[in-house]
Amino acid sequence: MSSYEQEPLSPVFRIDVSAESDSEPRTPVSQQSHDRVTGDLLRQLIVGQQQQNQLLQELVQQTKAAQQQRANELQQWKNANPHLSRACRRAAETLSRVQTQFLDSMTEEIEENEECLVEGDFMLNEFVDRFGPRLAHLNGVLQVLAQLGTGEPTPNA
Repeated sequence: MSSYEQEPLSPVFRIDVSAESDSEPRTPVSQQSHDRVTGDLLRQLIVGQQQQNQLLQELVQQTKAAQQQRANELQQWKNANPHLSRACRRAAETLSRVQTQFLDSMTEEIEENEECLVEGDFMLNEFVDRFGPRLAHLNGVLQVLAQLGTGEPTPNA
């Protein structure tokens, strides 16, 4: 036999999961032992689940505290810079209109070149290179301005 050929491995143990088993019926002692083992395993599962639930609760509390701190800091900044906050809001509204026009032109481009985009990697790459970075950057700037802007709409909006 070559070094690349191996004999099939025989199972180390076999578990019978069929409804009918060839094993002998359990005696009351072995049934009690089986019930005890099952009970122990179930208790271990419950303890593990409780620990996991506790860890998840702690994680949620930490995440909530961090988000609350960030919201408080953002509100403090807005209160300290009300004029800049309003300016950010107006800029976000303007960029939102720009984004809408950009998306409109992008979707027109997709509709006009559908066949080329589907069939050709070159055209798809050109499209992504042309629109992708601008869309990503525009979304990022818009998100920052919207967060820094006040929650109130500007009077001329």
